[in-house]
Amino acid sequence: MSGFETLLPQPVSARREPGVLAVESTAALLDPSTVALDPVAVPLAGGYRLSITSTGVDAVAHDAAGAFHATQTLRQLLGPDAFRAADIHRGPWELPCGVITDHPRFGWRGVLLDVARHFMPKAGVLRFIDLLAAHKLNVLHLHLTDDQGWRVEVPGYPRLTEVGAWRAGSWVGRQPDGDPTHDNRPHGGFYTTDDLREIVAYAAARHITVVPEIDVPGHSQAAIAAYPELGVTKDEVPVWHAWGVSEYVLDPAESTVDFFRAVLDHVMAVFDSPVICLGGDEVPTTQWHASTAVKARVAELGLDSPDDLHAWFIRTLAAHLAANGRRVLGWDEILDAGDLPEGAIVASWRGEAAGVRAAVSGHDVVMCPEQRVYLDHRQSDDPDEPTPVGFVRTLTDVRAYEPVPAELPEAAHQRVLGAQAQLWSEHFDNPRRVDYAAFPRLAAFAEVVWSPRGPVDPEEFVDRVATHHLPRLDALGVEYRPLAGPRPWHRRPGAPGWPRADR
Repeated sequence: MSGFETLLPQPVSARREPGVLAVESTAALLDPSTVALDPVAVPLAGGYRLSITSTGVDAVAHDAAGAFHATQTLRQLLGPDAFRAADIHRGPWELPCGVITDHPRFGWRGVLLDVARHFMPKAGVLRFIDLLAAHKLNVLHLHLTDDQGWRVEVPGYPRLTEVGAWRAGSWVGRQPDGDPTHDNRPHGGFYTTDDLREIVAYAAARHITVVPEIDVPGHSQAAIAAYPELGVTKDEVPVWHAWGVSEYVLDPAESTVDFFRAVLDHVMAVFDSPVICLGGDEVPTTQWHASTAVKARVAELGLDSPDDLHAWFIRTLAAHLAANGRRVLGWDEILDAGDLPEGAIVASWRGEAAGVRAAVSGHDVVMCPEQRVYLDHRQSDDPDEPTPVGFVRTLTDVRAYEPVPAELPEAAHQRVLGAQAQLWSEHFDNPRRVDYAAFPRLAAFAEVVWSPRGPVDPEEFVDRVATHHLPRLDALGVEYRPLAGPRPWHRRPGAPGWPRADR
């Protein structure tokens, strides 16, 4: 049995009362269908109330999502054994008596999983969804396409997966920019349409929305490798093996736009998310400026410069999404590219300034600054951290994050839909590496986006994780990073990193 003080994320309120409830079987307790739905008694979306007495549990929720969250709280209260795939618990289960009233702080409690740089097989994605659900996270942003791989099957365009889903090798660690070498280990994979439908349905059953990302007009070398006519130069190029930003961008021809409209039609048929991400980040314009044909296209479109093609691509494809009842999500470079499409959501990743600017301008924002919630970044200065990249971000650093910037006027606070942790996979070549980077920091992030805003006691939080939450992760089979540092098999000797100092 675990006490109310062990819960993660912490609930809005928890009042302990004397006594315990003995339970012979957990099946009914962990079945959301046994939770009563009463939006009047529990007025906030995703919320629930648990009243536990020595004679039973009275569980009420605002909606089906709240009912599911209620069962996840009961699961924690039952103890780590409740997280195992099979019941090995001996004797009766016990629950502490008391009343818990709870609801999420933010509606967007997201995690980006990059399956483009390194492919994660379907079973790994389904397992990851289970881990998100256990932490009351509700958005899985799947980064499905990039220079290094195309991971979604699209009818009528077989080369996207026959060619675009495979590369000859990968950089080992973060090599110096321009290094032509790779590890000579072919890498690839993709999801069939049925795979993706299964992922979406599996997530929906756990009240998680899967937001797909098709990255345009940069980060498109894998698509261009499959269909060279999509590129500016029309050259045959390989799927990229390096990390960073490829110079290959999409040709702004109408045929390219038609191609991606067809891709998005298929994506919308598979994913029921009201939001579709078009990327829009890190778009080099060198090839556009060097091309006579592109300059002619710029004039034909009535644009002032090839630089304006960035915004044109996003607006054109966002209009297609809007015509089909979907909203566009884009990385914060779309703010710099020009007027945002109506209904656009800005993912503020280069810091918080873009998020503030977007919110003040009347646009919804998801806060995901690389300085705070990029979980692929290193967890300490220890030279044994595997492929140490980015800023040092510890467990307590992540827990201390506040998604609503202090400089954001109060009138614009409602524009912050929530926040999103990022797991970019350049250095995650298997699910074990994702576990190591994500946990337990993702547990800290879950508390940031669920629990009420307020002062954080770092020592209490670390103790709660170490004493109570790591045993839950152990029961789930999560290969998290120990708080004391990496274990010998976590290390990647000889894999160069790219550590960065805070700025």
